Amino acid sequence: MTTHILITGASRGIGAATADALMAHDTKIVALSSADGDFADPATPGRVWSESLGRLGGRIDVLVNNAGVFEANPVDAEGAEWLGSWNRTMQVNLTASAQLCRLAVLHWQERKSEGRIVNIASRAAHRGDSPAHWHYAASKAGMIAMTKTIARAYAKEGIYAFAICPGFTMTGMAEEYLESRGGDKLLADIPLGRVAMPEEVAEMARWCALDAPASMTGAVLDVNGASYVR
Repeated sequence: MTTHILITGASRGIGAATADALMAHDTKIVALSSADGDFADPATPGRVWSESLGRLGGRIDVLVNNAGVFEANPVDAEGAEWLGSWNRTMQVNLTASAQLCRLAVLHWQERKSEGRIVNIASRAAHRGDSPAHWHYAASKAGMIAMTKTIARAYAKEGIYAFAICPGFTMTGMAEEYLESRGGDKLLADIPLGRVAMPEEVAEMARWCALDAPASMTGAVLDVNGASYVR
């Protein structure tokens, strides 16, 4: 049976590479980008879920949450500005993903069918991030905790959840960040000697979406060139 998949943040980088990797299999995919809606708006996740469900014939089997923002928020910013940036990052990176996860779980429970969630988190969830990115690290740590909770709560119903934690990946966001913080010094912290390619993360996402054994539900997978090992 063709696997129906919804991917967010699929216009470039990891999301686009994941869509490409999944298209090589028996799948039907809705790959969402920012043009489909702003996840900073709490109404967007529900709307795009409904629209995607219609485009996929009323059935979604796999949800890949990849949409996210990585925006500096200096600690000395004006208070309201700092809080607004914090809230925006939490809404886009964590709350919107939670809204989609909830709709997916309810969908699979209603259908009494199996389903898979693949959440793209970050190395920052484990080791933190720069002084200007408290909010980013916290949002990704929350995504991991959410993934584990979903896995524990619904495994008996055939609903599985996985999280992937990339380190620096060769996307537009990472390139700008590397340049701003001195790329050579940051690369020196990666034993592999380079950042990950989007296709490497995408292969892990593809495997979790289609092939990972059910007993692996709740797993958090690292892809960071051994820059952070647990």
